[in-house]
Amino acid sequence: ERMGASPTWTCAPYQTKMRPSFGQQVAWGESNAIAFANSVIGARTERYPDLLDVCCAITGRVPAVGLHLTENRAGELLLRLERVPQALQEDDQFFAVLGHLVGKLAGDSIPVIDGVSVQPAEDQLKAFAAAAASSGRVALFHLVGVTPEAPTLEAAFQGRTVPVPMTIGTADLRAARQELTTADGRDLDMVILGSPHFSVAEFRQLAPLVAGRRAHPRVKFLITSGRLMKELAEAAGVLAPIVEFGAQITLDTCILASPMLPAEIQTLMTNSAKYAYYAPSLLNTRVTFGSLADCV
Repeated sequence: ERMGASPTWTCAPYQTKMRPSFGQQVAWGESNAIAFANSVIGARTERYPDLLDVCCAITGRVPAVGLHLTENRAGELLLRLERVPQALQEDDQFFAVLGHLVGKLAGDSIPVIDGVSVQPAEDQLKAFAAAAASSGRVALFHLVGVTPEAPTLEAAFQGRTVPVPMTIGTADLRAARQELTTADGRDLDMVILGSPHFSVAEFRQLAPLVAGRRAHPRVKFLITSGRLMKELAEAAGVLAPIVEFGAQITLDTCILASPMLPAEIQTLMTNSAKYAYYAPSLLNTRVTFGSLADCV
């Protein structure tokens, strides 16, 4: 803080006052934030390891390489949705599942996704970015007609030859969703939400789902978020019904970064494709994936 750092302590810094602007050069190190900044905002960052990003902050400089340069930001792989119904694209789980599948197909290349016919909310794009950066190593993606560097298919590839598309259908999405569930039918121990950190919009979405209800006494209901989002949710009047429901709000960290889970927590449920992807290996837990309403 004496150096001038702002202690926001969140994996979703793009939803704070520190949000960068289109074309701005930044140095970020969290995988979902890298993908979101590059893709959804159109800021520019490489995948920075801890401490090198601090060096960039101190010097006010980043290397003129990789995704900092316009010519390196063109699409490299074309994925096209084929006969995916509008109703499915509007489903709460769609973009998280699509992100999980895109990450697996893209690896560390820059995917261009064509055929999205809905306008996703910011938190849906956040879920997509987190999933694609977890199952793959996606640092930049282009959603044609949605993200700022892909108003058209040609723009996404910067006028270069458009590759032959790989198609994604309903069956592919169904299989990807099934991969996110590893639970075996044993009793649920915890619902975990907030990877990336819960936003004020997500608190608003959750509040009416739990209003006037109580969580099962045996099942923990945990939400991880940043301090600013909690303050905004409290001011908006949407935090109280969530706390009354029995949710525990934990700030400034998450179960993947801190030893928060007692040994008896073995089966989780989440709406986060990132949690669902990492929890079996990092936490040695079983996971059921579902929508926010499913989790409630």
